[in-house]
Amino acid sequence: MRTSLLIDYYERARSDPSLAVLEGFHPVKHAIRFGANFTNILITDPEQIRRLADRLAPDVAQKIISEAEVISPDVFARLTRPRSPIPTGIIALANRPTQSVEKLLDNKDPQPIILLENPRDLGNMGAAIRVAAASEATGLLTIGEHDPWHPAAIRGSAGLHFALPVIRTDVLPNSDRPLIILDPERGEPLTLDTIPPRAILAFGGERYGLSENLISRASKRVRIPMRAGVTSLNLATSVAITLYTWKFSHA
Repeated sequence: MRTSLLIDYYERARSDPSLAVLEGFHPVKHAIRFGANFTNILITDPEQIRRLADRLAPDVAQKIISEAEVISPDVFARLTRPRSPIPTGIIALANRPTQSVEKLLDNKDPQPIILLENPRDLGNMGAAIRVAAASEATGLLTIGEHDPWHPAAIRGSAGLHFALPVIRTDVLPNSDRPLIILDPERGEPLTLDTIPPRAILAFGGERYGLSENLISRASKRVRIPMRAGVTSLNLATSVAITLYTWKFSHA
């Protein structure tokens, strides 16, 4: 593909709801492990990538090296964003998996679903997706203007979007799942027996919290116990604490 076409292709891919832009070695590594369907993989230095893969992820080394196209550092720089350098010299495009909110909500596995309402920071959103994948959550939903598949969110998740359903929706449909909201002021303390099976765990932004609509639908309110004077935690930290409290209670 000619350089001008390649640059245009990647620029359009950043706003294409069917594609995911993977920037850096770890996002590409995880996407491979969890079955992503790649459109292309581009690298600047095959030996550097081989050394990285042999040291950090030998299970994906052959796929990267065999499928990657080598491009110049100058072209690579034009494919990426100036404020987001990628020192590992690898970028890729993959098809986003086809996903359904209804199918996710109907899943009978006991693990919780995470719901993020109006998350503002893309990197923080990605970090929440990363911990949801690590803790084996059933999936993650977002409500709000930001695309959870934005390249910055994928960098924050290290490509673990492909390890579980990650879906943006306009509203939370009705379902038989209990809706548990994190309420730092009126919630009961989070303990090992607080969260029931198949719960939806809803988190609001640090500034505005959850909407009245979600609060009115809650089955239960819980809070993470904190030292006096500490009023909030980072979103991804709150997700991690809550998910691993559930996970440890079912170990």
